[in-house]
Amino acid sequence: MQNTAETGPDAPIDTTPLLDDPYAACAALRAAGPVHRITGTDGQPAWLVTRYDDVRGALADPRLSLDKRHAAPGSYRGFALPPALDANLLNMDPPDHTRIRRLVAQAFTPRRIDTLRAPVRRIADELLDAMAAKGRAELVADYAGPLPITVICDLLGIPTAHRRDFLAWSDALITPDPNRPHATKEAVGAMLVFYTDLIAAKRATPGDDLLSDLIAVRDDGPGDAATDRLTEDELTSLAFLILFAGYENTVQLIGNATLALLDHPERLAALRRNPAELGATVEEFLRYDGPAALAIRRFPVEDIEIGGVRIPAGESVLLSLASANRDPARFPAPDAFDPTRDPTGHLALGHGIHYCLGAPLARMEAETAIAALISRFPGLHLDIPRDEVRHRRTIRSRGLISLPVAW
Repeated sequence: MQNTAETGPDAPIDTTPLLDDPYAACAALRAAGPVHRITGTDGQPAWLVTRYDDVRGALADPRLSLDKRHAAPGSYRGFALPPALDANLLNMDPPDHTRIRRLVAQAFTPRRIDTLRAPVRRIADELLDAMAAKGRAELVADYAGPLPITVICDLLGIPTAHRRDFLAWSDALITPDPNRPHATKEAVGAMLVFYTDLIAAKRATPGDDLLSDLIAVRDDGPGDAATDRLTEDELTSLAFLILFAGYENTVQLIGNATLALLDHPERLAALRRNPAELGATVEEFLRYDGPAALAIRRFPVEDIEIGGVRIPAGESVLLSLASANRDPARFPAPDAFDPTRDPTGHLALGHGIHYCLGAPLARMEAETAIAALISRFPGLHLDIPRDEVRHRRTIRSRGLISLPVAW
């Protein structure tokens, strides 16, 4: 892979290595230069930022907008969602971003999340009971996936009967099947109908759940609707984002964390001896192999310079969280999984005003899930050869297709 300065803006580098061996590819890119012209996830040219200081600075730079309206004509062909699902925090700048984040932030405070710890442990134990009866399991399908979807659906007040449908829709969005070209569009349509019907049902019969609370803010909140409430599209989009992101990031974090421990049995043994270290270990999981490889694409509102490279206004900028978290200039021996290190400052959950709203929930779920798993099955091990473990083939996220285990 070549440096941007050598290839020029009309010759994006091949991103195949980022699919096949992302951390090795990131290391090569960091060494070659701080910013590279690549083919983005939408098939269009984009700028990839690889070094820690540049990525961290860009995450908090107000000149880099999340609003797709700032994209230059013809420069971005992202995944199209209907307006009722697209008016979410991942596409917004202040002041709309500030308004919506303030309205929902109280649901994700550390104190509120701590009240969920016991219910999450109960869910984890129930899933492990079902696994124990079989003697082996596919950890993603049997545990890492069902746990966060159950938690987030309980939080939002989504009936159990719909959860299997949501898992199928989520997979269609994250890893589209090339043999089913219409599956993604069908999933989006089904999700829109689902959320519209669910909100109507909650309006008619409110419950003790977050979605009912958000509907109340939308319909009955105090103050000016333009500044203190949600529009109908924002309400639907927020429900979509909370469920989708709350599931997707956490299932990948639990799966990646479990694999890291199975790859490092000495660390697993140390964690069993001292479970109090789990909180710090989760931070190293996030740095070492976090669920998001890229931050949400951004668009400069003016010509800017990152790492000495000029990026024109309106072009797509991709910030590599995976590369930044393995930058040796910030983290010594970055390719080593070392829970004793200080991972403070990792960017797995973002930085600045767009820092992950659900970070306390993701951390708590990962801690609880791993603690329950390793205490229940002291002999936990891979049930397939290590070289047969497969990750999802995408440069956007980092997650396992499956993880067969036994004990």
